Amino acid sequence: MTNSYKQISKNIQQVTINNPKTENKLIWLNICDAGKEEVKYLRKKYDFKLSHLQASLAKTIAQRATVEQCDDYLFIILHFPIFHNDDIIPAEIEFFISHGLLITIHNNNIPPLNDFLNTCKKESDTILTYKHESSAVLLYEILEKLLLNCYVLLDNNSIAINKSEETIFAQKQKEAVSQILSLRHNIINLRKIIQNHKNIIEKLIQMKSSIVPTKQIKEYYNKLVEHSKNIWEILENQKETVEALNNTNESLLNYRISDIMKTLTIISVIVFPLTLFAAIFGMNTMNGMPFINTTNGFWIIIAGMTICSLAMLLFFEKKKWL
Repeated sequence: MTNSYKQISKNIQQVTINNPKTENKLIWLNICDAGKEEVKYLRKKYDFKLSHLQASLAKTIAQRATVEQCDDYLFIILHFPIFHNDDIIPAEIEFFISHGLLITIHNNNIPPLNDFLNTCKKESDTILTYKHESSAVLLYEILEKLLLNCYVLLDNNSIAINKSEETIFAQKQKEAVSQILSLRHNIINLRKIIQNHKNIIEKLIQMKSSIVPTKQIKEYYNKLVEHSKNIWEILENQKETVEALNNTNESLLNYRISDIMKTLTIISVIVFPLTLFAAIFGMNTMNGMPFINTTNGFWIIIAGMTICSLAMLLFFEKKKWL
């Protein structure tokens, strides 16, 4: 086995996969935070379209996934989810694929891509690409690692969903609102990122190009399509579950608000006649006002107010409003 790794510049890494049983060799260039120097390097060494190179600049963010077939290479833009400050955000990767060459350009730290790169540097004979020495197979393995990482994020969502459910039924509605909002945000982002993957992979399979996988290797790409479908189905289930939890939490919140409003209404209804009593006996009409000049007038009025309050409470209890 002959395998070599080279750090061409601060942002460019090169791995050469060379199986001694074959006459070919495969070069993988991994570029992070591509700037003018990286674009200049690629223009000097390869015949790529300027528009594709400009789309690969670190400050340029594509709004959608795409695949374009050129004479000598394929250009693909895909987005994959990564965690950033407890949120799921899209990480963009540009792929340039030709015979014996694969170039990946990205702006974010993407753990599954970095892990696979380290495997290729140290143990390239353990990967499928070593057997075929095909850029299409290398692309398949990279895409597989990135899609498998989606399952990890989905598992994290499932854990968060269970935690939110426990929070809701522990009567911690305010805390649950925050958790549900975070979950909905992550699921929406995941859906936006993943939704085009199946179509892009199917386009790759259907393309008539010598770069696109042969019939033997198309089986691998069909696995990627299955992964995309499974991820989408899980996302659909998680979306429905979170919506159900949100509805449950809103119902509990509405119940609590209704209960509070009922209590406040009952207090207001009880206090109103007492306030009326106090206002009447507080009038400056001393002559003719009952109980004013009696020895126990104050206590008689208080007793009357108490009896009125108890009567109203008994009435509410009879009506089952309490």
